[in-house]
Amino acid sequence: MSRTTNDFSEVHFQIMWNRMISILEEQALTLVRTAFSTSVREAGDLSAGVFDRQGRMIAQAVTGTPGHVNTMAAAVPHFINDIGVERIYPGDVYVTNDPWKATGHLHDITVTTPVFIGEELIGFFASTAHVVDIGGRGYGPNGREIYEEGLRIPIMKWVERGELNQDLVNIIRNNVREEDQVLGDVHGLAASNETGRRRLLEMLDEFDMTSLEHLAAFVFDRTRKATLAALAPVAEGTYRNEMRVDGYDEPVDLVVELTVTGEGMHADFTGTSPTSAYGINVPITYAQAYFTYGMLVALAPELPNNYASLFPFTVSAPTGVILNAEDPTPVSVRHVLGHFVTDLCLGAIAPALPDVVPAEGAGALWNFQASARGADPADELPPVEVLMFNSGGTGARPSLDGLTATAFPSGVMTMSAEATEQIGPVVIWRKEIREDSGGAGTYRGGLGQVIEIGPIDGYQLEFSAMFDRVDNPARGRAGGGDGAPGKVYLDDGTPFPTKGVETVPAGRRIVMELPGGGGFGPPSGRDPQAEKNDKDQGYVS
Repeated sequence: MSRTTNDFSEVHFQIMWNRMISILEEQALTLVRTAFSTSVREAGDLSAGVFDRQGRMIAQAVTGTPGHVNTMAAAVPHFINDIGVERIYPGDVYVTNDPWKATGHLHDITVTTPVFIGEELIGFFASTAHVVDIGGRGYGPNGREIYEEGLRIPIMKWVERGELNQDLVNIIRNNVREEDQVLGDVHGLAASNETGRRRLLEMLDEFDMTSLEHLAAFVFDRTRKATLAALAPVAEGTYRNEMRVDGYDEPVDLVVELTVTGEGMHADFTGTSPTSAYGINVPITYAQAYFTYGMLVALAPELPNNYASLFPFTVSAPTGVILNAEDPTPVSVRHVLGHFVTDLCLGAIAPALPDVVPAEGAGALWNFQASARGADPADELPPVEVLMFNSGGTGARPSLDGLTATAFPSGVMTMSAEATEQIGPVVIWRKEIREDSGGAGTYRGGLGQVIEIGPIDGYQLEFSAMFDRVDNPARGRAGGGDGAPGKVYLDDGTPFPTKGVETVPAGRRIVMELPGGGGFGPPSGRDPQAEKNDKDQGYVS
């Protein structure tokens, strides 16, 4: 006979909670170890989590990114609704990359696995990973509709009752450029969920439990109370902020009005620029993910991330604005603008939390995405897709310098030069801290980096540029200076576009100077010892 909630003390639940986190870390690390794409195994561009039978996220792995985790948290109910409870069987595995039901663009694949005890459904494991290719135009902003951006997989059964869906495998295999990497990553996602499922059942057996209901109720109750308590320092009222970023062919204005009450926060993006003709648009679930993340890291960085901590944060936006892109709007590089939502919303509450909110940072990743092709068709060199994540500097904090070449808010790790060179026909000639790129201030903005990359002999690169903060650098706060804007050019000085697909010819190299973060406080207040260290280290000239 299984135990009831009355059989467990708070200590018992805390032990089970800690055990659950360890299970999720093993789930995420299984994905890292089995993934084919460097974006997953090197950069940790993934998420992993466990859900109750209603599709509410109980816990997430520490390894992962907020854009994946927080959108995945909203995705599992879509799996339940689309598959139908009556068609959910033991041994099933489900898959999708639908931007509006999962993580916001086609290059992320989400896999969900139900968990049964006997014939009783008790919950789900889910995981997400960014794949190197999904067909179509490739990873870049040039698509004009979602249909151009690659293969769209509706919520489907990857496995039914233990039997792999070979028809779906063949559809994917014949619609992507890197079939081994993409299919390998989907199998890795399924394997990670299976690891979580097995470990969870072992835990439940050990504690003589037949459901997750009592543990979930404990976690949700404690988290909800702690989250609302963490919001208390922000006075109730309305806060507003605006930010201008580069956009594609014209600047984009991002606008937020935050309403704070005793029950949560609501972000309204009315006033934001309309959707673009190009793939920089953002589904609202992705904007919500980075709004929520920003508020939680500012107010409750030690709290667990689950259904109850996400619930108090809501968003809205008029139809047709760039942070509320609707099907079939192109959304391939939705991260470029989506990553700015965190700084946008933090800037709104900065007056209420002047000792917490940092200056603006580089924000969006500077992804190196290229299709390596033979420069001479007669050479018949094999084509290769190459992906590398790179980060500029973060904004200075109210009591600390910004972080150098660090991904905030995405949280992905730096991909090593060696791993990138191993996977494709490129050479990384230079990767170094960018001098003078951090905004001046009492606390200096984080520094960007300089990266110089070129194809090896015989190849050229069809390069997908998706860069921002070139015309609109990160702004300082409280009297701090702006960070340095980014630059992109060929090694002979030829300017290179910041968005769109262009060619890096054989024998040439592309140079990317990544933007720095804004400074915090007046430069006159900087510690002389800190100034000396900056010069000694080569951070400033």
